[in-house]
Amino acid sequence: ECFERAAGYQGVNPHILRAIAWYESKGNPAAVHRNADGSIDVGQTQINSVHFGELRRYGVPPRALKDACVNIYVAAWMLKRKMVRYGNTWQAIGAYHSETPRYRDEYARNIHAVVVSWGLHE
Repeated sequence: ECFERAAGYQGVNPHILRAIAWYESKGNPAAVHRNADGSIDVGQTQINSVHFGELRRYGVPPRALKDACVNIYVAAWMLKRKMVRYGNTWQAIGAYHSETPRYRDEYARNIHAVVVSWGLHE
């Protein structure tokens, strides 16, 4: 299972990764969303095109993000980067979506709501 392996590899919570995928695309690996700012979000965890350049440098072309497992590993890596910055906190989870406090906090609340709906967190 890619969620478990990716989470273990990066040291992040697999339930949070699953919640991100559910919230972002209902787990659809083929999901693509065009944003008002011209960027696109790809795959089940909706990796934004702003990251494409950096991902290419690591050997991950944009088309690879439609592979469910690649997408999950990239999301785990991105989440881990936020955890390094903010600690193992809801702030880090929200920063997966945005560093802007208002959007960050709203996203964290939404992911928390998914986790709670699954009975995994109070």
